[in-house]
Amino acid sequence: MVKCAVNGFGRIGRLVFRYAWDDPSLEIVHVNDVCSKESAAYLVQYDSVHGTWDKSVEDADGGFTVDGKLVTFSQESDFRKIDFAGMGVELVMECTGKFLTVKTLSPYLDELGVKQVVVSAPIKEEGAFNVVLGCNHHLLTPDRTLVTNASCTTNCLAPVVKVIQENFGIVHGCITTIHDVTGTQTLVDMPNTKKSDLRRARSGMTNLCPTSTGSATAIVEIYPELKGKLNGLAVRVPLLNASLTDCVFEVKTPVTREQVNAALKAASESGPLKGILGYEEKPLVSTDYTNDTRSSIIDALSTQVIDGTLVKIYAWYDNEAGYSKRMAELCNIVAAQNITKTTPAFQYE
Repeated sequence: MVKCAVNGFGRIGRLVFRYAWDDPSLEIVHVNDVCSKESAAYLVQYDSVHGTWDKSVEDADGGFTVDGKLVTFSQESDFRKIDFAGMGVELVMECTGKFLTVKTLSPYLDELGVKQVVVSAPIKEEGAFNVVLGCNHHLLTPDRTLVTNASCTTNCLAPVVKVIQENFGIVHGCITTIHDVTGTQTLVDMPNTKKSDLRRARSGMTNLCPTSTGSATAIVEIYPELKGKLNGLAVRVPLLNASLTDCVFEVKTPVTREQVNAALKAASESGPLKGILGYEEKPLVSTDYTNDTRSSIIDALSTQVIDGTLVKIYAWYDNEAGYSKRMAELCNIVAAQNITKTTPAFQYE
């Protein structure tokens, strides 16, 4: 069993904690966040979107307990002050969203005795490896001690790109993610200290907010042949959960709507995307996908093909639950491959 710590106990950190807690190969022994331990204990058990956790969480001296087991807690803004080595921590789930360069993350590995770091945001520089399970996890090697789970939208988009690129070839494409509000937006109009984008300073509760997404350009980390051929934008919407990515591709091979859906359906049923890519023919809406732990679910009724080569696909995703489940699985995989030298529970072959 690999001892783990979570740094950053926000929306993603708490859900990763929930999913990883049930993994018998991982033992979470410590949480660090600038919030109080009382808030940490309360918010990991009670969630307005994902419901009440089926574990008993209680405040305790030095931390909080989960079903009677103590998880120690600290409130350090500088993780270098935490004695991870003294706690025997070998793997850190880095979920603050603040440390996004190899330089700022390297102290975990170089100074604090940690053997593996998994980050809940993409890092676009040499020395970090961005992983999308089902798409490029086969490239994981023991020397990749700093890995990321990419972004939630990249996890939604990459499986779709994989299927379309491998079956029909992509000339170029553009995506729009209809994305729920996040903590980088404000509840009411007020200066936003988290992002320089002025539109995120407007109320997330009453506005449609066009903003950026790096998900399409991040795809080149997985499919370098598509460099310069994909881009996109996001529209933040006043909903709490379940997002939708609108994918538009010009493909090399003339296709029909039926052929596109058949390829997506087949990929969802077998191979590396089984359990990651979903395929749905029922007329569902966003709330139907809350707590769906798949990374991407095709809305088959909405698929369109225009003039033979212009393909439009809708893909749903729970941008919190699906992403957090993949991150917990990624922790299982790298802990097994790089620390215990055992077979991971999650294969996706």
